[in-house]
Amino acid sequence: MSDQTQAETFVQKALDTIVDPGRGQGLVASGRLEGLVVKDGNVAFALKIQPSEAPTFEPLRKAAEQAVLALPGIKSVSAVLTAEKAPAAPAAQPQRPTLLPDVKFIVAVASGKGGVGKSTVATNLAVALAGQGLKVGLLDADVFGPSGPRMMGLAGRPEITAERKLVPPVNHGVKVMSIGFLVPDNEAVVWRGPMVMGALEQMMKDVAWGALDILVVDMPPGTGDAQLTMAQRVPLAGAVIVSTPQDVALLDARKGIAMFKKVAVPILGLIENMSYFSCPACGHRTDIFAHGGARHEAETIGAPFLGEIPIETAVRVAGDSGSPIVAANPESSVAGLYRDMAAKLWAGLNAGAEAPRPAPTIRMG
Repeated sequence: MSDQTQAETFVQKALDTIVDPGRGQGLVASGRLEGLVVKDGNVAFALKIQPSEAPTFEPLRKAAEQAVLALPGIKSVSAVLTAEKAPAAPAAQPQRPTLLPDVKFIVAVASGKGGVGKSTVATNLAVALAGQGLKVGLLDADVFGPSGPRMMGLAGRPEITAERKLVPPVNHGVKVMSIGFLVPDNEAVVWRGPMVMGALEQMMKDVAWGALDILVVDMPPGTGDAQLTMAQRVPLAGAVIVSTPQDVALLDARKGIAMFKKVAVPILGLIENMSYFSCPACGHRTDIFAHGGARHEAETIGAPFLGEIPIETAVRVAGDSGSPIVAANPESSVAGLYRDMAAKLWAGLNAGAEAPRPAPTIRMG
């Protein structure tokens, strides 16, 4: 038995000590466990429930985390509750869209407005996922304000294969593609909607991404052409919404959530960025933009709350220097928060994995 298999077995045995009151069995024996991931002492998993069981299972979720955390060698545990889907009537298997056929999960990281730190979150999530041993890509879909190359420490034009495809540069274990590689830094991109949509399609179909476990798409702010293109042309596994705590940001975040719901894209979770500030000198905490708004919004719409990130100078400095905080200072508390969110996201994706969702037909008017 391999060390990995042995670790998973120990975790399953610990989870089976927590009894499902409705089924009279442990969480594993009762079929509740999904998406178990054990990597370097970090554990993530989901518990499949009916929506009506959520109040009962929240204490069990916490008990499950504590049972696993008590095991030797376990550093962190992240457990999420996922709603069990009603069985669907048999239907013909939908044809998978031709764009990105070798990518298992495509996840949009989005926000309703700019300036909430969405790109910082997207890059750190991508690096954290790569740190779990996954094959990860990062698509910078913000054509008008690309920041991926700078934040990932990459520059220069990509190489081209014999098949005339761009080779995505790699850093921190992540394959990256951005219009920023193709346009000079000091040159503005002044394009109409169809050109933006065409550029996004090219960065998907004309790039040698190869087989990926997950492609993180750093979306531009708002609900415009880029969002519609991604929703129509690829089978998005879901969207992660980034917001700061204050009401103005949450108002725009709700618009983003509503847009994804209209095109049948699941909301995988909300992240509260710039959640609070702790003075490095005295440790006093200040909720500059209020606090807890994103968590409350997640509870309101019934979506997972993935976590909150404080305002820290080190995060900004790391991003500006081309080495996201997860890579620049992996032992820092903020890096740990990002790894925890990445583990929750990956566990949630695997818990809800099903036949690829066909791209929706969007009707205007």
